[in-house]
Amino acid sequence: MALMITDECINCDVCEPECPNGAISQGEEIYVIDPAKCTECVGHFDEPQCVAVCPVSCIPFNPEHPETREQLQQKYERLMAQK
Repeated sequence: MALMITDECINCDVCEPECPNGAISQGEEIYVIDPAKCTECVGHFDEPQCVAVCPVSCIPFNPEHPETREQLQQKYERLMAQK
């Protein structure tokens, strides 16, 4: 499942540079995660790096984008093939 950033985000800027897929960007009010690019760091790390560094714990799973670990791995492989 892709991750999302909730409105508890304090715009601290620590999550964006940690995303290996470039899925995090500044939105109109808070940072946002592009579900088409979010692999929960599958293929890169054992845990989502944005979640690990977020000081306010505002990055839960996005229930609108359920994905299995296998689907996340496939997305990772597609993203890497595009680079």
